[in-house]
Amino acid sequence: MRQIVLDTETTGLSADAGDRIIEIGCVELVGRKLTGNNKHFYLNPERDSHEDALKVHGISNEFLRDKPKFAAIADELLEYLQGAEIIIHNAAFDVGFLNKELELLGRPAFRTHVGTVTDTLAMAKEMYPGKRNSLDALCDRLGVDNSGRTLHGALLDAELLADVYINLTRGQEALLIDTAPTEAVAGIQTRVDLRQFTLPVLLASDQETAAHEEVLLQLDKESKGRTLWRIQTRESGSAPVA
Repeated sequence: MRQIVLDTETTGLSADAGDRIIEIGCVELVGRKLTGNNKHFYLNPERDSHEDALKVHGISNEFLRDKPKFAAIADELLEYLQGAEIIIHNAAFDVGFLNKELELLGRPAFRTHVGTVTDTLAMAKEMYPGKRNSLDALCDRLGVDNSGRTLHGALLDAELLADVYINLTRGQEALLIDTAPTEAVAGIQTRVDLRQFTLPVLLASDQETAAHEEVLLQLDKESKGRTLWRIQTRESGSAPVA
């Protein structure tokens, strides 16, 4: 499944109170690799940003005056996101704003257009309970360079979040080998079937076997004969291991 890391900037904190989206940034991952097939929109929200919001994103009201409205880019955005897993930090916030924009157009809710939504804030809280789990905090904790982030920006934040997500989920990687860079971009990977190889059997040397038996004897001695292999040997009536 394609993964799209998504972030928005808004005029304020409440979509229900009339705040709107002013910027959307999307970064595509295929096979846990950045493809460069990204989307970025500045939008005319048809209202001014709150003063506190301006301090966060620094996008002036004047700059947005001639930008397209959400209605003009909705089809392009939804086609791009169609069926993908969407990765968002604090997903409830961004999805709430996207739902409101779609509602204003008489369109179905955001989640009906995509595969799934993954919230990296929820993931981070589970992995690092009681710690700060903002995007900046996670960048610092996971070694992601965020030195260029002086203000919030949707595309930059999506790029940083992609790195954070890959680090957060590193333990989930399977044994996959990309056969070629072009195939990785197309989402094609090869699972290596080890059954096609004849693997050599390397037997322990006499010295290694003797050293192993000595370790078993020491463990059995320290446990006063209660080691599992001794118990199983006695129950089966077979000869002792050593």
